[in-house]
Amino acid sequence: MLMVKWNDLSEKLIYRGYPEIYTFHKSLKEMFPIEAGDINKKDRIIPALPAPKWLDNQKSTETRQSTLTEYCGSLINLPPKISRSQLVRSLFKVRPEDENPPAQHPLKRNETFVVSNDKTRDNTSEISGPIILESYRVIADYSHTSKYEITLHIGDLVEIVEKSPNGWWFCQCDTKRGWVPASYLEPLDGPEESEEADPNYAGELYITTKAYKAAQDDELTLETGETIEVIHKLLDGWWVVRKGEETGHFPSMFLYRTGEKKEMVSEEHVMRRQTPPPRRSTIRNAQSIHSKGRQRISQDTYRRNSRRFLQQKGGRPNQPRKTSKASTQSPLQDWNNRDNIPKTAGSSPGGELKGAPIIPPRPSPELIMERCTENTRKKVSVRKSS
Repeated sequence: MLMVKWNDLSEKLIYRGYPEIYTFHKSLKEMFPIEAGDINKKDRIIPALPAPKWLDNQKSTETRQSTLTEYCGSLINLPPKISRSQLVRSLFKVRPEDENPPAQHPLKRNETFVVSNDKTRDNTSEISGPIILESYRVIADYSHTSKYEITLHIGDLVEIVEKSPNGWWFCQCDTKRGWVPASYLEPLDGPEESEEADPNYAGELYITTKAYKAAQDDELTLETGETIEVIHKLLDGWWVVRKGEETGHFPSMFLYRTGEKKEMVSEEHVMRRQTPPPRRSTIRNAQSIHSKGRQRISQDTYRRNSRRFLQQKGGRPNQPRKTSKASTQSPLQDWNNRDNIPKTAGSSPGGELKGAPIIPPRPSPELIMERCTENTRKKVSVRKSS
């Protein structure tokens, strides 16, 4: 953010990205090679400006404001042929987007701005401040297995640039940058991840994109193309899913939400790993700085709470599991009959047509009111009142 005062004493607040200012700086040097010191370094009067970094950290954002303040101050004090040139005036000229800054994109990370010292201006509240990357500590040695990863040692401090849902986080450690399993990192303020939401036992429908065979007792073995319910999204990339009455951990990188396009193509260009990250339970010699370890929910607790939730919502009758095929149907199989096609009798055993869909149980009135639209709720309330 730059406050520009013109010769008519008018003040205008403008917004410029640092890469644009640096591009202007290079153009200015090309336009005035003598003053830039290209012919003789002793003749240089155009101030220097450091190139934009590939990635900002807390230190660079703190020093950028003073750097630009000194640069702009030196720029306008240059001889008029430079300070009043068309190139300089174009940089500081008010643009339409300066009058109405665009709203922040919900899916785009915040951008770094140079904030004015004058905090009394109303426009400053519309612009985000500099990004401060989160710092995490490495709990065990990790050796990279590809050129897109970095090797870390226990006790190293890293700054998190991106937390990917698949459990691979993009970090920087000193001058190194690359992907690291989130299970090897812990926050400095506490052993638990505050970003991990509570379990959602209502579940979200996802489809598996790749088969996975369980390597531990609390994991699920699933084939490609199976529809499951995600009830807990964990930051380490191992989500808790429900299939029928069973729950277990499953790699989130092998899942995509039903009804949405796959996001696998874009991930290939970013070079996210094709294998799931290691789980915390498989890391040897993990040393935490916190007295208490991360609290994890057991699969027995997941299953118990999941069954209780479905019984309260009318999603599954309160009866023990049976060996018959009809009694082991899960809500996922009932979901496949979303067109509500009735059963028809046939010559197959049991009086059911082979392959016929199963009619789902009628949901409770409370569940219907919970999942319907606000417009429907208003109509129902009006009918009841009349």
